[in-house]
Amino acid sequence: MDSSSLQALVTVVDSLSFSEAARRLHLTQPAISKRIANLESQLNVRLLERLGRRVRLTEAGRSLLPQIRRILDDMEALRRHAVSQLPEVSGSLLMGTSHHIGLYRLPPVLREYRQRHAQVHLDLRFIDSEDAYAAVRRGDLELGLLTLPPNPDPRLHNHLLWRDDLIFVAAHGHALAQVPGRLHITDLANWPALLPAPLTFTRQIVEGVFRARQLRLQVDMTTHHLDTLRMMVELGLGWSVLPATMLSAGLRVLDVDTPALYRQLGIVYHPERSLSRAAHAMLELLAAYGDTPTPERPG
Repeated sequence: MDSSSLQALVTVVDSLSFSEAARRLHLTQPAISKRIANLESQLNVRLLERLGRRVRLTEAGRSLLPQIRRILDDMEALRRHAVSQLPEVSGSLLMGTSHHIGLYRLPPVLREYRQRHAQVHLDLRFIDSEDAYAAVRRGDLELGLLTLPPNPDPRLHNHLLWRDDLIFVAAHGHALAQVPGRLHITDLANWPALLPAPLTFTRQIVEGVFRARQLRLQVDMTTHHLDTLRMMVELGLGWSVLPATMLSAGLRVLDVDTPALYRQLGIVYHPERSLSRAAHAMLELLAAYGDTPTPERPG
C-alpha cells in the first residue's frame, strides 16, 4: 500500500470525478483507476462505485476514508519535519493566489523569494479567492494568498496583509460620470452594474452596502476576472466597483455618498497542517511587503 494510491482515492472523492482527479494529479484517467483498483485489491474491499457518471464511496469506503486522510496527513507531516531539519530552505511550496494579487501584489515578493530560496520548487496556482480558501480548508493548499472573506472561518489562520481600497467607477461618457457633485447611492441603483461574480468575497462587500440602504442592484454582467470587468466598464457598458490600484485613463472615479469601501487581502493557512520551511520563509517575506505586523509564526 503506497501513498499515491491513497491520494488517488481521496482526490476522486473530493472531486467526485475520475477525470477531474486525473487532471489535479497530472495523471491519466486509467492510471487513477489502476491505483484505486490496486488499493481495493490490497484491502480486499470495494471502496468506490460508479452509477453512470456519478462516483460515490461504498459503505466500507466511507468507514475507511477518515483513517486514510489521517495517514496521508501523518505522512506529509513526517516529510515536512524531515525537510525542516535541513540547513537550507528547500523542498516544495504549494500556494494558491487570486489573479488580482498575482498581478498587482505578488511579483516583487516572488522575485525576492526566488533570489533568497532558489532551491525551493514553487508550485503557484492562480485560483479564485473563494476556491483557494476552500482548498486551504481541505488541506489541498499549504498557503492561500487571497481576498479574505467578510466573515473569516475561525478554524483557519487568517492574516491581513494589505487593505485594498475599492472605488466606484464608470466610463467618462457614462451618464453617471456627467452628474455634477456627489452621487447618491440610489443614483447607482437606477443604472446597470458590472460586478464580480455572485458569491465572491468582493461581490459580498458591494451587495452589503446596497442591502444596508434597502436598495436592489441591477446587475447586467458578471465575471471572475477584474481586468475583464475594467475593460467592460471602459466600453461604457455600466458602472462598477474596482480596486483603486486598477484605475485607468479610461475610467472616472464616481464620488458616491457611502463609507469608504475596501477589502482585505491576506494569507491563509490551516493550523492543523505542519508548514514547511519554505512556507515559513514565504510568510516572513510577505509580512515584510505587507501593511500589517508580521503574522504569528506557527509552531
